[in-house]
Amino acid sequence: MIQLLKRLKIVIDNFMRRRGLGRWRSETSKCRQRLSPFCAGSGIDIGAGGDPIVPTAVIVDLPSPYTTVGRKSVQLGGDARDLHWFKDGVLDYAFSSHVLEDFEQPEMVIREWLRVLRPKGRLILYCPDQQRYLTYCRKHRHTINPHHFHSDFSLAFVLNRLPAEIPCEVEYQNAEVDDYSWELVLLKSEPARP
Repeated sequence: MIQLLKRLKIVIDNFMRRRGLGRWRSETSKCRQRLSPFCAGSGIDIGAGGDPIVPTAVIVDLPSPYTTVGRKSVQLGGDARDLHWFKDGVLDYAFSSHVLEDFEQPEMVIREWLRVLRPKGRLILYCPDQQRYLTYCRKHRHTINPHHFHSDFSLAFVLNRLPAEIPCEVEYQNAEVDDYSWELVLLKSEPARP
């Protein structure tokens, strides 16, 4: 009977976590203190799930996000691979938490996210290390997110896929934060002069 109750609790906890109910925190809430200082000026939170990194961030998400962990509404609904609402070089920052791993070609997504940044604009990423994430889920009996695309997704994976034609420098990186995540802040470089 006790084993059955423990299993039922795991099922209920996973259900509530997926729906943003109860005691579950957003992934963004885990990194907010460390990464929100990089989110100055005009910017976006891609895939906020209702909990943007800073209150002034414009929320870009699916029209019906697959997870909701906060109370803020989607402001720009669409696909994160195409930020068609923005011209080139108009934003000070683009933040994304636990979204990039859901794409088959993350290098194309990064290219698009960098496109909308001004020179000296920041791309701020908080993402899971897939192998650490799987270990964590198995240990805690959490449901594994089926949207993650790459089994080797990690900070090194992303650094190896940065687009060469959009120069940027690593302002900050940490390969192991929280239970299974990593952080990266890229500073978009000034365009080369002819």
